[in-house]
Amino acid sequence: MSTVGQVLFGFFEDHLKVHKGLRPGSVKSYRDTIKLFLAFVARSCRKPVTRLALTDLSSQRALEFLRMIEVERRNKPQTRNQRLAALHTFYRYVATHHCEMLAEAERVEAIPNKRTSPAATRYMEREEIEQLFRALAAQGPRGLRDHALLMLLYNTGARVQEVADLRVGDVDLDGPLRVRLHGKGDKWRGCPLWPETADLLKQLDTVRSGNTQAALFVSAQRQPLTRFGIYKLVRRHTRDLVRGDGDGQRRNVSPHCFRHTTAVRLLESGVEPNVIRAWLGHVSLDTTNRYAEITMRTKQAALAACMPPTASAASPASLGWRQDQDLMNWLQSL
Repeated sequence: MSTVGQVLFGFFEDHLKVHKGLRPGSVKSYRDTIKLFLAFVARSCRKPVTRLALTDLSSQRALEFLRMIEVERRNKPQTRNQRLAALHTFYRYVATHHCEMLAEAERVEAIPNKRTSPAATRYMEREEIEQLFRALAAQGPRGLRDHALLMLLYNTGARVQEVADLRVGDVDLDGPLRVRLHGKGDKWRGCPLWPETADLLKQLDTVRSGNTQAALFVSAQRQPLTRFGIYKLVRRHTRDLVRGDGDGQRRNVSPHCFRHTTAVRLLESGVEPNVIRAWLGHVSLDTTNRYAEITMRTKQAALAACMPPTASAASPASLGWRQDQDLMNWLQSL
């Protein structure tokens, strides 16, 4: 029987990275779940992690682990469901390669998700976007990198990790203006760029250097910006845009908020959902369709297209075939 260490190595190095083609961020999410789970199982079995056997990874232990992260760690149901999804994937892999674990994997597979309300999708209004970029334009050369980065986020709706991974060679600033983004599932997609975005990118020192393998956005220490660095950058420039929700909690603007804002603007401009799906790199059209639910302007436009009936004007459907004189004359001639 293979050891737990051998199974984990195959799961991460072969299954997740090679066969599923997951990005580093997704692999780290699986890693965090498995680390927590193994530490919990080791405490429950009262043995070191290095001495765990596959038989110690029972479905009962998986249930106890999920209960622990809710009670002791006080994780929300959304986090609990995310951990469970990672365990589902792991146990499917174990069952495929070790038949003796099939029954335990089936029991883990039967553990249901907890019902949760969908997370609120927050986006910025047009006035807030205009306020933000007016302030960035007034900062001069010192804010050039930040201005270009935030404009690229709004232009493309890219995920923060996709922007952090960009290299100079991924942007075309001479021919058709576009950027190539490396998204989830090891998939590439191209997004067009506004001339304003291209002009800002052309002024970056990294682009002027001509090194196509260099990171597009770098820190003051000339190191590639990480997604955490981009998050701090966005927080700093959007402090004045922080608003309170109906529950009284103040919500900060995150890089993902730009992604939602781009989707809403495209939808309000009449762009087909399938085009938006390809633009944002969504796997399912259902993910794209949810944006139709969060913008009141879209609902108002739909309401205007379906006006209520009035007493003074009869709808064409209410006239009926009896009011068609040509049809009546033809019937009389039969």
